[in-house]
Amino acid sequence: MSPAPATPPADTDADAETGADTGAGLPELAPRERETLRHIAAGRTYLQTARHMGLSRHTVDAYLRRIRAKLGIHSTAELTRTAIALGL
Repeated sequence: MSPAPATPPADTDADAETGADTGAGLPELAPRERETLRHIAAGRTYLQTARHMGLSRHTVDAYLRRIRAKLGIHSTAELTRTAIALGL
């Protein structure tokens, strides 16, 4: 009998590359993504957030698109709920 093939460890580099690791089952957000989420959850517009962060509103939009993709979120209400859950 040949030995069974080794199974890969549960924590792989692929998880780190996709951002799938926070311990709470949520993907890891970059610091600027977290900051953007905090501003939007506080009720600021994209333009207000951009000015406060020193970015263009297009960059804020890109951050929010990435956040939505990572977290599977489709509405601003869900963004706000997630920000509260994350303690932002």
